[in-house]
Amino acid sequence: MKRIKTLSAAALLAVTTGQSLAADITVEIQNLSHGLYFTPIAALVHSPDASLFEVGETASTELQMMAEGGSLDGITSIATATSADMITNPAGGLLAPTMSASADIMTTDGNTELSVVAMILPSNDGFIGLDNWEIPTEAGTYSVYINAYDAGTEANDELRGSGAPGMAGMPVPPPLDPLLGTGGSGVAAADANPTVHIHRGNIGDDSLTDGASDVSNSVHRWLNPVAKVTVTVR
Repeated sequence: MKRIKTLSAAALLAVTTGQSLAADITVEIQNLSHGLYFTPIAALVHSPDASLFEVGETASTELQMMAEGGSLDGITSIATATSADMITNPAGGLLAPTMSASADIMTTDGNTELSVVAMILPSNDGFIGLDNWEIPTEAGTYSVYINAYDAGTEANDELRGSGAPGMAGMPVPPPLDPLLGTGGSGVAAADANPTVHIHRGNIGDDSLTDGASDVSNSVHRWLNPVAKVTVTVR
């Protein structure tokens, strides 16, 4: 089934597929990591012809805004342009390690796919991503484990920064501030892979005052999967 690959909100159009599905569902997202935080989460139920990201393709501006700074403004624009059903920020802020957040959503006819995104902290442009998961039509509870992706839009230098799109450096909200170092020289230059791809994880180091990274190698490293999504269909 063909999907729209261009993610610009101005270019995406609402699509009527002819397939009817209206269901009351609950979406729960659990942070499976040891020391990572997720920025406010967006979960979209949309048509099969829409997509928030495609692995191996260049990230859209909207995805870049989310992956580098945690902003959902662009994702909300995509949801509006594609007539998606959307829940945002079910955790009421950052989702801490081991914690879960959930929300109910009534889907619209023709919206049959679930996508979930949120920025990973600390990271330069890492995000959790569930892409176009088809929601079962039979009532029940279903779980899927999801990976961390690299948006390919910023070098993984692992240094403190503003998190503004196009600017180097990681945003550091208060819960992470005392756990991160300063004065790092930078882990990596420009990423050799400029497309969305599986994230290699943080490298980090054991210094809070110098070294290559401002990230702790004993707290903020990870292996996939990093999150669990549980969908209850009624």
